[in-house]
Amino acid sequence: MNIKFRLTVLNFFEFFVFGSWLISLGGYLGGQLHFSGAQIGKIFMTLGLASIIMPAIVGIIADKYLNAQKLLGIIHILGAGFLFYLSLINDYDTFFWVMLAYLMLYMPTIGLANAVSYSVLEDNNYDIVKVFPPIRVWGTIGFIIAMWVVDFLDWTQSPNQFYFAAVFSLLLGIYSFTLPNVPCSTSKSKSLTERLGLDAFVLFKEYKMAVFFIFSMLLGVVLQISNAWASEFLRSFTADFPDSFAVKHSNILISLSQISETIFILTIPFFLKKFGIKAVMLMSMFAWFLRFFLFGIGNPEGIGLAYLTVSMIVYGMAFDFFNISGSLFVENETDPKFRSSAQGLFILLTNGLGALIGGYTSGLIVDHFTNNNGDRDWNSIWFIFAGYALILTIVFALVFKYKHKPEEIKDINH
Repeated sequence: MNIKFRLTVLNFFEFFVFGSWLISLGGYLGGQLHFSGAQIGKIFMTLGLASIIMPAIVGIIADKYLNAQKLLGIIHILGAGFLFYLSLINDYDTFFWVMLAYLMLYMPTIGLANAVSYSVLEDNNYDIVKVFPPIRVWGTIGFIIAMWVVDFLDWTQSPNQFYFAAVFSLLLGIYSFTLPNVPCSTSKSKSLTERLGLDAFVLFKEYKMAVFFIFSMLLGVVLQISNAWASEFLRSFTADFPDSFAVKHSNILISLSQISETIFILTIPFFLKKFGIKAVMLMSMFAWFLRFFLFGIGNPEGIGLAYLTVSMIVYGMAFDFFNISGSLFVENETDPKFRSSAQGLFILLTNGLGALIGGYTSGLIVDHFTNNNGDRDWNSIWFIFAGYALILTIVFALVFKYKHKPEEIKDINH
């Protein structure tokens, strides 16, 4: 079998498993298990907790002790067991700890799947920069297709979504053992401190980098808000708009965000060359404001549905422009000896600490605007989130000093 096709299958199902439950989880927790806003927020906080240290630990294991493809297989097989268990749980405390345990296994597999792909492509003399992106984009396609399947099977409010994810996690685990061998590294492996990017904290001595990293964490707060609350928000229209597309097929509507993400990524080279990193990051922050503001004025019918649709579309700019331009900024502006650590720090602050804070605080905000009958004032909730993104945009524009030099922007290959 063609090696590129085999890696495409790997990346497709790596994110297919994730897409099977992530986007519909918030609605399931609120609609079926009747968890409070704070409880839902804390469960999504586990994504940040699992992203802080586990990828680094798993990376060290793959470097020193166990072939990466075998480790990937073991983790996905174990993960299938946790996903199956999640389908049986109805109480908050158990769900929280089992979800945390599962994500401590799953989150490192994203980087591990990349590492396996890089190694296999290199061993087969492929140009990684040219060949990997078309392979990786199938991961996003897998995520979207999983969302659609769960939606069409009417499982967004059913524990069947976890059974479904468990089956494919098990199959992916078995499949991983069939991949070409990725030998353990014979060179000096990075320490846990280096993998987490903690040695890059020395960059905080420079004003420009300190401001950038602080805002990376603050913007990371918004990354989990959409994942946590979009599905629960659309579910809230069930009583007033039971037959609307947004209610009956919420996953498909939300999937426009992921489709938009695959499109906007293609526009980044133009925007970076034309406007510079600061402007692109400001576009991302303002797009987050629009994302939440349009949710605040949207509903499932007429112009309200148009607002929701546009909100899904601007998500691509909000997500891509920050993550990719931020990573590129780190690549261009840091000393080569800190470059890898700085990238690790960027991920730690956004996907780790930022997501952790976002999950916890968003749950408190949702609860604050929930009455004794369980009805939520979604307009106020989304306007609070939009106001936060707008404040970030304004303050970042004032305090971040950066002169655009188009000739220093590296080419980006897709």
